[in-house]
Amino acid sequence: MAVLQKIRQRSLLLILVIGLSLLAFIVQDLYRKGDFGSNSKYVGTINGKDISFEDFRVKVSNVEKSGQGVTATQAANRVWDQEVAIALYAAEFEKLGIRVGKKHIFEVLKADQNIGQNQLFLNAAGKFDENKFTEYFKANPEQAQMIKDREKGDELNAKYQIYNSLVKAATYTTDAEGKWKYELESNKANFDFVSVLFSTIKDSDVKISDDEITAYMKENPKKYKADETRELEYVTIEDKASPEDEADVKKSITALLTGRVVYNNATSKNDTLPGFKSTTNSIEFVNENSDVPYDSTYVAKKDLPAESAEQLFNLAAGDVYGPYLKGNYYCISKSLGRKAGANAKASHILISYEGTQVPNKKEKRTKELAKAKAEMLLAQAQANPSSFMMLALMNSDDSSSQQGGDLGYFGPGQMVKPFNDFVFSSPIGKIGLVETAFGFHIINVTDKQDAVRLATIAQKIEPSEATVNNTFNKSVKFEMDANEKDFEKVAKEAKLTVNPSVKVKVMDEGFGAVANQRQIVHWAFDKETNVGDVKRFEVTNIGNIIVKLKKVNEAGLTPLDDAKIAIEPILKIKKKAAKIKAKMTGSTLEAIAKTNGTATQKAVDVTLANPALPGVGLEPKVVGVAFGIGTNKVSAPIEGVTGIYVVKTAAVTKAPALKIHTDFVAKVKSQTASYSGRIIPALKVDAKIEDNRPQFNY
Repeated sequence: MAVLQKIRQRSLLLILVIGLSLLAFIVQDLYRKGDFGSNSKYVGTINGKDISFEDFRVKVSNVEKSGQGVTATQAANRVWDQEVAIALYAAEFEKLGIRVGKKHIFEVLKADQNIGQNQLFLNAAGKFDENKFTEYFKANPEQAQMIKDREKGDELNAKYQIYNSLVKAATYTTDAEGKWKYELESNKANFDFVSVLFSTIKDSDVKISDDEITAYMKENPKKYKADETRELEYVTIEDKASPEDEADVKKSITALLTGRVVYNNATSKNDTLPGFKSTTNSIEFVNENSDVPYDSTYVAKKDLPAESAEQLFNLAAGDVYGPYLKGNYYCISKSLGRKAGANAKASHILISYEGTQVPNKKEKRTKELAKAKAEMLLAQAQANPSSFMMLALMNSDDSSSQQGGDLGYFGPGQMVKPFNDFVFSSPIGKIGLVETAFGFHIINVTDKQDAVRLATIAQKIEPSEATVNNTFNKSVKFEMDANEKDFEKVAKEAKLTVNPSVKVKVMDEGFGAVANQRQIVHWAFDKETNVGDVKRFEVTNIGNIIVKLKKVNEAGLTPLDDAKIAIEPILKIKKKAAKIKAKMTGSTLEAIAKTNGTATQKAVDVTLANPALPGVGLEPKVVGVAFGIGTNKVSAPIEGVTGIYVVKTAAVTKAPALKIHTDFVAKVKSQTASYSGRIIPALKVDAKIEDNRPQFNY
């Protein structure tokens, strides 16, 4: 009683302590999620421009609702890329002083088909009328908000159009560039050369240290800039049926083949129920006992399970085959008969006309002209059936024209009725003409298939409750053991395979061979997760994935192990080049060749546009020196792509002068067409971008 009295006396204090503890826990959790962090209002910053979390959230939600089947992470990444591009472009617009007025905005509006082609805003000539557009929204102020809401975006779009025009104007191709292109392709050089290839020195004779690789990255920081990543290794323990589970399903479905005795409570007697072999109502029997409902479709032999196709297709009506495996199911099937010509294959030539439901007509024509053309093609096809494919390719308004009109196999009812009726009532080889809502079809019936109708009981092979429990226990035990012992050793003891390490970035959702595992990436980047930590994740349709955080790679230079693959060969070439150059001495090519145990070679009619050396490949630097050194002079050693070279030019033949270089200007211009697509990647290189999305659980 004394204790109870003390508790009563201090109950208020206890409530306050518990309340404060809960509040502290909530605040800590919110803080960790970024809700009370220093950047809590902003999902990111691009060159000092903050992106509001609330605006970002709404945009992501709109993308998710767009019906394009994107995941939440894909939507967040798409909106983020848009926000970065807008911020970078907007800064460029400001630098260049790009301004837009009413006229520019109207051009953007007109480009939107919902506005520019809207009958409400077209004049008598069918052209967009600004006055009609303006008057409409004056008369309908409740709808004017729609235009107001898109003003900012249209203004930005208009500025982009101006900016893009400036970029395209800046990449104008001059006649001088065309002349230069002509000379690259047409001027020719003949020269002798001596080469010592890098392959003459073994890779094992050239050592590269980690310090040298790091120093090289520091000399090229932009090229080897890396985002923050986490390196993870993992084990998968699948939720799959055991051999015992599979045997149980096979036993269960086999028992359905024959009759069984059951006790009838109503009559207090045993009743003998028919099995699948003897039942008089196979369809009802299937629907009562199968995980897959009865399907009345006739099935061609090629569409039956490959391992059992022969037996199933040749079953006599009423006979039963099985059990057999079909994917994750054990099946037994009863033949309900075979149908000749159940599926057909046909080709056609479609000749449409104005008013038919065909979007890409090859030419405009009236119904009368279409019929006349179809009858002409019918006569040609009937006279020479082997020409059908070419006639379809040249004349058909259907997309199947690219396959010579071939429509593949189809069943009854899959084509419009006149087409269907002709094909299924005609023999193979019959060519005829029918009319449908699409136009006139010249049809060639090319094949027919017999098919069988099967009543199939399919029972899915799934893990039993005992198997699921065993998998769960095994996964939990592995997680606990791996948190205390070596991950690979525990996996080996459990006879599990450790998957190759996976590197993930903070906004990734794919994880190794397992797609859309954002929960794992979230955990890997959580501040509370440390190197060596292990966690188990339940993954739908897979089972359990037990993950270990193996390594944390901070943002900065590419991790050494990753960089080594690309940089080590570069540095080895540099060291090999230095060794070879030291021996490439002599006043003549012959002397240099003798010193290096090689021979002189000749290059004839080589151009700068195609700087290929015989027996070697492309060596642009070597060929460039040959063009520029002057005749009868021995060059200094040249570091090429495949080795070290010394050249002596015999002659440079210049191409005849041209007055105009139109064709060559066009070649250069085609190379610059995609330059505008490089703007954002280039701006990103020097931009200061802070991405806070993970703080908001994206």
